Amino acid sequence: MCLHMSLFFRIFVPNFLIVKFETIKQPNWKQIVSLIGNSMTEYKERIADTLLKYRLEEMGAVLVEGPKWCGKTTTCEQQAQSVIYMDNPQMKQQYREMANTQVSTLLEGATPHLIDEWQVAPQLWDAIRFEVDHREQSDGQFILTGSAVPPQSDAMEHSGTGRVARLRMRTMSLFESGDSSGEVSLEQLFAGGETVIGHNNNDLQRVAFLICRGGWPAGLHKSERAALRIPFDYYDGLIHRDISRVDGVERNAEWADRMLRSYARAQGSQASINTILQDILSVSADAMSGKTVDNYLEAFRKLFVIEDVKAWSPNLRSKTAIRTTDTRYFVDPSIATAAMGIGPNDLINDLQTMGFLFETLCMRDLRVYADLLDGNVYHYRDKDELECDAVLHLRNGRYALIEIKLGGDVAIEEAAKNLKRLSNKINTDAMHEPTFCMVLTAVGQFAYRRTDGIVVVPISCLCP
Repeated sequence: MCLHMSLFFRIFVPNFLIVKFETIKQPNWKQIVSLIGNSMTEYKERIADTLLKYRLEEMGAVLVEGPKWCGKTTTCEQQAQSVIYMDNPQMKQQYREMANTQVSTLLEGATPHLIDEWQVAPQLWDAIRFEVDHREQSDGQFILTGSAVPPQSDAMEHSGTGRVARLRMRTMSLFESGDSSGEVSLEQLFAGGETVIGHNNNDLQRVAFLICRGGWPAGLHKSERAALRIPFDYYDGLIHRDISRVDGVERNAEWADRMLRSYARAQGSQASINTILQDILSVSADAMSGKTVDNYLEAFRKLFVIEDVKAWSPNLRSKTAIRTTDTRYFVDPSIATAAMGIGPNDLINDLQTMGFLFETLCMRDLRVYADLLDGNVYHYRDKDELECDAVLHLRNGRYALIEIKLGGDVAIEEAAKNLKRLSNKINTDAMHEPTFCMVLTAVGQFAYRRTDGIVVVPISCLCP
């Protein structure tokens, strides 16, 4: 059982209602009933809840970043003792004016003081940095959240180093959404745990649905039909509004759509900008350059829509050229399915595409889990085309080699051979040997350890 299991699935904290009531002037009965009704809803605790607690103990302010709709505000509200919503339509203009004339007023409130959508008034950044420096109790004073549209940097004179910690939130992992049993713990494997037991109840059809639904919190309590619509609504807003809002540069929605379609086809590859451009031009006669593609993709990075994986460079026994190109991924697999206009049945009918998008789902979960374990996720590929889908590397030097497959005995055996080949290449005189090797699968009834020591784990059994 996962060591962090006790941290999850608690009920809404009562003082959140107090915080909410304080933000409403003269609440009417509809608002009161709405707040009480919402408070009765179970809050599925996020891994970010634990990380936010740690960051508040370490620094004066915490900036929580991530894609829209991933649950940043709701998560931060759980620990905030006061809150101000900068994008409140009735107060937005007044807040902006106060930021120019009386910015300290916006910083008042019980701590931690949550400032939601803080980028509405970028002047808050330097004011918070100054306030942290001059308060007697400097840690855990402020939480900042944004819509993943970053502020203009010219309004910020200080980087925030030493005062503001950054916390990346992503969409929900399968463990957070309740779609993983959490019977196999990465933490326990890193600690040397030998026992690997897990039962997987998800078949290929269910995994296809989880890929297309994504990890959007709003979809957890909806019908399957409604949940599958959420990524499409997110995608429409992304290409029609957010891509131009991110830095005030007007961009073409049709071009944004074509680029994301091409990016979806490049999931799990090291496709270059020119490769993506040629893919776009193969279905479009529009004049477009590599510079244009790079400009759009940088905007999507600022919106936390795409999150590529960096190459891993281990110490090897012999000189081998390691590919250093980043591997292309969306932050959530459902963005890819929305870009391609496909659903679960389409994936079942095209298992090759499903394999690439399942890899995107696994990379999302591994990165969420790695954050709690104080690690990072990398990708390995060398000139001999030896590849490892994911390398989970902790700061203490321990690491795990992970291959991702839909499942099946032949695929698992091939993945195991690759893991052994890479393990044998690593110079263990210069660095640790792998703590464990894993084949992460979509299907398969059980999680287990093979006789050669390699663990085989369905993603629906994994937790941090």
